[in-house]
Amino acid sequence: MIKRITTIAELINLRRKHSSENKKVGFVPTMGALHEGHISLFKKSVAENDLTIASIYVNKTQFNDPTDYNNYPRDIEKDIELLENAGVDVSFLPTYEEIYADNYNYRIVENSLSKVLCGKSRKGHFEGVLTVVLKLLNLVQPAKAYFGEKDYQQYSLIKKMCEAFFINTEIISCPTVREIDGLAMSSRNLLLTNQERIMAANFYRLLKQEKDIYKVKVELEKLGFGVDYIEDIDQRRFGAVFLGKVRLIDNVEL
Repeated sequence: MIKRITTIAELINLRRKHSSENKKVGFVPTMGALHEGHISLFKKSVAENDLTIASIYVNKTQFNDPTDYNNYPRDIEKDIELLENAGVDVSFLPTYEEIYADNYNYRIVENSLSKVLCGKSRKGHFEGVLTVVLKLLNLVQPAKAYFGEKDYQQYSLIKKMCEAFFINTEIISCPTVREIDGLAMSSRNLLLTNQERIMAANFYRLLKQEKDIYKVKVELEKLGFGVDYIEDIDQRRFGAVFLGKVRLIDNVEL
């Protein structure tokens, strides 16, 4: 049965125990509302490590919209069941008070990649992401940590942060897992209406086409999407759109 941990003290004790046994630890940080995309990360960690720890923590500091934070889907018991079925050994379920005992007075600021794409329209988002990930990596001290390529900008920032601060954890990227119609799996998909969910498949369909970004943007808008951005950076096309109140992101290799 999967072990549940809710406090930092418990996590440190567990880490010391497994460190003394020379066990290789894999880590997957999540915000819950788990799906097949997450499960692919868990299974890769289970296959490559002696012990896999997954955190479930809806990180308030990375939400620039309080309504978005309040509406974020949560189902802890279902998530724990998925973790156990995927072979995860330990779930870490901290509170805000545990993670941010400093009340977020100290934070990580990156001044380049975090200011474009999602960072351009979501002020403070990546400060929250980088800060919580650094805290979690320092607490878990895993050999490897796993992140999905759907959030490629996030993955890149975390990898570069770990290099900059000499964090002794290998940051592993895992391919985006998609629905049958191509939509990237995301916790936010649960917030789409049935009609929006059908429409959402057009996002990936158009993003991967060999058209210039202006034409892709125009076609998405004609279909009823609100376009935050479509941009090509480092041989990869990134996009963020709105369907109703739901914001979706994706990226494809060029």
